[in-house]
Amino acid sequence: MEKIGKLYIVATPIGNLEDITLRALRILKEVDLIACEDTRVTRKLLSHYNIETQAIVYHQHTKDDKIQKIIDEILAGKDVAVVTDAGTPGVSDPGNILVAEAFANNIIVLPIPGASALASIISVAGIDMQQFTFLGFPPHKKGRETYFKKVSILDIPVVYYESPHRVIKNLEMLLKFAPNKKIILGRELTKMFEEIIRGNISEVLEYFANNPSKVRGEFVVIVH
Repeated sequence: MEKIGKLYIVATPIGNLEDITLRALRILKEVDLIACEDTRVTRKLLSHYNIETQAIVYHQHTKDDKIQKIIDEILAGKDVAVVTDAGTPGVSDPGNILVAEAFANNIIVLPIPGASALASIISVAGIDMQQFTFLGFPPHKKGRETYFKKVSILDIPVVYYESPHRVIKNLEMLLKFAPNKKIILGRELTKMFEEIIRGNISEVLEYFANNPSKVRGEFVVIVH
């Protein structure tokens, strides 16, 4: 029986390129293929560490036939690493689809842990996070109100990701349903303009109203 390859789920930096493990660098050098969201983004990381492994595209719009091609490459003996543009694959991205297909084909899947915006914000929260709920990205339109109603009634901290295009609008909706809640908001974590803002929702909204230029980058929010 021919030896089949392995699938590695590799965490990459969420901003600062130094936030990558020695093991992750070794795996990215040793595998035959790297499946990534955007080859241009991943190539910056690979170039920084002089890694010349071939990169192919794999993201949320990747069709089933291309996913099958990646599976076929592994079954043919190639090792494949999956990375996202930033952070740990499988957290609010399509990494789980490929992992499920790998398991269905008896392929060994190995996690290579590292940077995660979720873990980063929790580590500096300064509140009891022994129990929490992670809800990923809020819906863009349909279901958005239901989402924030759910956030408002939970009695344990809720963590979610947000984009600069919707963060203010969604904080306003959260204020409507949960005016007494407090938030811890991380912006541009690990990057040059990293910032962590704490307070009640209205205070954070006022901060951004006074500093509109700071409504940019990626956000991660804890509601408590």
